[in-house]
Amino acid sequence: MGGIGILVIEFFQDTTTVSLFETGMFWYYQLPIGLIYGLVTAWLGWQLIKMQLMHEVKNFYSSIIQQLKLNWLDVIFISFCAGVGEELLFRGAIQYWLGIYFTSIVFVGIHGYLNPKDWKISIYGGYLTLVMIGISYGFEELGMVSAMAAHFAIDVYLLGVISFGNKGSNATLEHL
Repeated sequence: MGGIGILVIEFFQDTTTVSLFETGMFWYYQLPIGLIYGLVTAWLGWQLIKMQLMHEVKNFYSSIIQQLKLNWLDVIFISFCAGVGEELLFRGAIQYWLGIYFTSIVFVGIHGYLNPKDWKISIYGGYLTLVMIGISYGFEELGMVSAMAAHFAIDVYLLGVISFGNKGSNATLEHL
């Protein structure tokens, strides 16, 4: 995804990929702000998904992720790749044309969280859309590193809690 984002930025926009990292705050300010935003919103999202109303949704996604049998290195690698690649594509390339709100809706929709046939997953999708709008504003106001860091932190937290729960790598759905 990141490669596609870079190609779109370089060939179809009036900017460069490097310039995306040169705007906004210095990276060493963006990084902790993005990480904190990501961890807080991931924790809040997990509180939502743990609600009894969302039991089926949690079990569906937990069973998929747990089948992957991820270790912590896998979680970090996947989260890093998604954070960098998807943010280059969505914030760097697509948001340029579609704007903050529509890009956020498209991002969440592509991930399958906005489903008119499943109102429960759409509740979570609505929450994620608000989170993505926040990441988009972070990109606009702070810079690309903040968006990548937030995305990374969200994925690490959620993949980690689903994969390992509170009991280590042997967590079952009942422990989540």
